[in-house]
Amino acid sequence: MTETSVTFRAGREGYASFRIPAAVTTHSGVLLAFCEGRVGSSQDYGNIDVVLKRSTDGGRTWDPLQVVAANGDDLAGNPAPVVLDTGRVLIVHVRNAAQATEAAIRRGEVEPEDGRRIWVQHSDDEGLTWSAPREITAQAKDRSWRWYATGPGHAIQTRSGRVVVPANHSLPPAGGDTGTEGKYDGGHCLLSDDRGRTWRLGYVDDHPDGYVNVNETTVAELPDGRLYFNARNDSPAPGTRADATSEDGGESLVRAFRPQAGLVGPVVEGSLLRLGEALLFAGPADPGSRALMSVRASEDEGVTWRVAHTVDGLPAAYCDLVQIDAATVGLLYETGDFGAYETITFRRIPVAALLARTSE
Repeated sequence: MTETSVTFRAGREGYASFRIPAAVTTHSGVLLAFCEGRVGSSQDYGNIDVVLKRSTDGGRTWDPLQVVAANGDDLAGNPAPVVLDTGRVLIVHVRNAAQATEAAIRRGEVEPEDGRRIWVQHSDDEGLTWSAPREITAQAKDRSWRWYATGPGHAIQTRSGRVVVPANHSLPPAGGDTGTEGKYDGGHCLLSDDRGRTWRLGYVDDHPDGYVNVNETTVAELPDGRLYFNARNDSPAPGTRADATSEDGGESLVRAFRPQAGLVGPVVEGSLLRLGEALLFAGPADPGSRALMSVRASEDEGVTWRVAHTVDGLPAAYCDLVQIDAATVGLLYETGDFGAYETITFRRIPVAALLARTSE
């Protein structure tokens, strides 16, 4: 039986809107639901905080909202959390320098150090308190990049202990002209082999021809240790998704991202989760609009996909998958009766229903 609860609702708790969900479960089973709390509007810029709610009953009820990362009147967002083998919770996120607007960053009208910057924080008490933010921009960003975003959605720690954070960036147009917006045409990942103390860039995948436009990316570790990356794609390529694999823990890709037209849906972020031998992918399934939130499953490591669970036919947008316990998967997703950004809702889905060979 599925159960749902509203985790964040627009216009409540001091925020006009809540966007960009991400979720993880701690070692003791505490569920942490992150998102962006947007103070003045639903826009992607302005006064935005990274906020959190904790649940100790698997997402049925939620503790009061707390602010994890704030940046004055400017943006702190795109939370990418991960629970480490030690129990520590890491969260990587981005911040805008003061008064550096989104449009100015995309057009290259600000210096890289005055644009998007990357920060990390941690919690050693399952999200009750958080460390001071620590900047890692110099380790995590190429100076030629304009736009930059971590995730959205959770990061992972591989069985080898490596932390892998999917991310994306934009490049300046040919000639590096200032005043012209670059494209979301680059994907990359951040790697840490010392549990978040130091960071470096992993693969960087740019498609200057624009055929595949690698954007918001999610990752899962396959049973044989390879990493499977799946990305939003807004380009002339077939479909709206692209995927790639890595055999060296995200250092490089076996081949550049290619279209994955088997995942039908609009241009939007999606989420991956490995469940035993299966891969799960969550995202809207309506081909023309952000609606029809669904979970799809692959038993052949992302080659083909089947519908495993359909939430409903309502508007829906960004989401994140999380394993709550051995019997239950959680889905934290944007939805509403008349628009996709009215709430961030949490849904409990039985593992048995997702692994069944007939859709629910």
